[in-house]
Amino acid sequence: MTITASSTSNRELLSDGIDQLAISTIRVLAADTVQSANSGHSGLPLRAAPAAWVLWSRHLRHDPADPRWPDRDRFVLSAGHRSALLYALLHLFGYDLPISELRQFRQLGSRTPGHPEHGQTPGVETTTGPLGQGLANAVGMALAERMLAARCNVGEHCVVDHRTWVLADQGDLMEGISHEAASLAGRLGLGRLTVIFDDTDVAPDGPADLDCGDDALGRFAAYGWHTLLVEDGNDTAAIDEALAQACDVESAPTFIRLRTTIGCGAPGVEGPPKAHRSPLGVERIVAMRERFDWPETPFFVPADVASVTRELAAEGAAARADWFNRYAKWAADHPQLAVHFPLNRVPAPRDVAALRLLQTKAQSGKQATRTSSGAALNALAGTYPALVGGSAEVAEPTTATLLGGDDVNNLDYGGRTIRFGIREHAMAAALNGISLHGGLRPFGSTSLAFSDYLRPALRLSALMGQPVIYILTHDSVYVGEDGPTHQPIEHVESLRLIPGLTVLRPADAAETALAWEIAATNTSGPTTLVLTRRNLPALGGQALDDIRTHGCRVVRGDPHSADVVLAASGSEVALAMGAADLLADRGVAATVVSVMWRERLEESLAAGYRPLPDVPVVWAEAGVPTGWRGIASDRDQVIGLNRFGESGPGAQVAAHLGLTSVAVANAAFATLGRPASWR
Repeated sequence: MTITASSTSNRELLSDGIDQLAISTIRVLAADTVQSANSGHSGLPLRAAPAAWVLWSRHLRHDPADPRWPDRDRFVLSAGHRSALLYALLHLFGYDLPISELRQFRQLGSRTPGHPEHGQTPGVETTTGPLGQGLANAVGMALAERMLAARCNVGEHCVVDHRTWVLADQGDLMEGISHEAASLAGRLGLGRLTVIFDDTDVAPDGPADLDCGDDALGRFAAYGWHTLLVEDGNDTAAIDEALAQACDVESAPTFIRLRTTIGCGAPGVEGPPKAHRSPLGVERIVAMRERFDWPETPFFVPADVASVTRELAAEGAAARADWFNRYAKWAADHPQLAVHFPLNRVPAPRDVAALRLLQTKAQSGKQATRTSSGAALNALAGTYPALVGGSAEVAEPTTATLLGGDDVNNLDYGGRTIRFGIREHAMAAALNGISLHGGLRPFGSTSLAFSDYLRPALRLSALMGQPVIYILTHDSVYVGEDGPTHQPIEHVESLRLIPGLTVLRPADAAETALAWEIAATNTSGPTTLVLTRRNLPALGGQALDDIRTHGCRVVRGDPHSADVVLAASGSEVALAMGAADLLADRGVAATVVSVMWRERLEESLAAGYRPLPDVPVVWAEAGVPTGWRGIASDRDQVIGLNRFGESGPGAQVAAHLGLTSVAVANAAFATLGRPASWR
């Protein structure tokens, strides 16, 4: 549908004159901001100012005095490199972002970084740097709103009732993640989600049709979205009408294609791609001021605009106050809901006793750690109703299934299991959005080898400190017959390189339960659980708390009388146990150590504490050995893989690649200066 008809706002304080004055203010403020740094992007702030103003002045429900108000609308600038637009809006509407911060745009330590960063700037909902991430985060936010509304809006009480708005550009839509996320949002019928697509016919490197000729409206309609077209990005009445129509549709997300002109409002740069990436320059800003009859004073805000935005902010404050009154009545009537679903943050589990029981429970036989993880997940879920999540269409092989947790779908958002489909990247980004929203604790699962597909979003989980839980299974060459494409070699090491990410690779069921406890109680950042398909023996031994403290624990032998230490992670601990038997037959006392959390071990070593005996160590892991060599001494040996795997039965592949107890035992002899003793 094409929107052309005019509509009148029901806000008496707004008029066409105020609209045009405010739009000019946003444009000049953004231009001054970019020019002050002599760095940044001017294109979208100039051309999208009308749409942004109409949205923020008429439709976005927010309170600048309380940017974290739980029932606020969420606004996501997915095209994050156009951050000057967002900063201009935040300043005008009274967020704690004074002109002095706009003057410090892109400067070290400012609250106006080059791309919006969650937690650094009041009013910024998510970190949007890589294109497409913001749109996919917004899908998670909109999904969280629907899921919490299904749980918390009881009887006459309505405490979850808000919308999610996105401003995206061509780059967002070209990135593959946007296809995944849009398809998921359409399938889930997220009617509280609206994407405004800033569609200009010029891309950074030239005409847009050189890069992409998609029919954007047809594409989103095929995904199940409600679609609208605004032919003139300066037509505030048509924009207002389109946004109002988006609010009227509850059964599907809305996609608004907004035709704009790059560099709009800046003489000499309207149309050419150079208006995209660069400051306008002093001369063009002077010409812009002349066109708008604007004062020469940089960062000037007309009194009339400031007055209107203050009144609009006051309306937001009144809406927030009304909500808190309703919330108090709801919490009094439904105290357990208020405890289980704290809408202002990601809830931590109140009880991990079931996980503690799994850690101490007597075990026999063998079990894959993915299976142990499934048991731990459901043990935790029984007392942690905020725990929700799903998989990238691999729920059964990853055992990441909430038993009795109904599916979330477009008819019922009350379930706990989200079917993300084979969309790893969108899954991880949506999990970030759910976490950022607050009220729920999200997890997602896939095979470790496919963590590459979701890595950009996982990196942003860490950057934003979001406590998303990633369940990554099929963790080594023991995957076997699926071959080298499915056998992760470099993946665990690459995950350990991400700052702020906790990487846990348990070696048996007890450690897996502990890993889940660590993950569940870690609310300051993401955690990955790296799990096996291969059945592993129960190691016995105690000292699980040593893993919390130092990242490792002794599972065999007396450290005080050890000749050598065999240290491994995950499935390779079983190899070390076999090697210890071989060494014992030759009179060598080996202490076996399970290193479930290597980063924590590295922290202990860096602090001068050595939790291992002062004897030679053999370090073993079925992956690239780079990181292990970093903590190994000159006398130590490191066993790993510097090549891709092979297709065949898992045990045969491992043996072919040198992952055997014999290899570990021979490496131990080498550390002691003795020749290899086994073939």
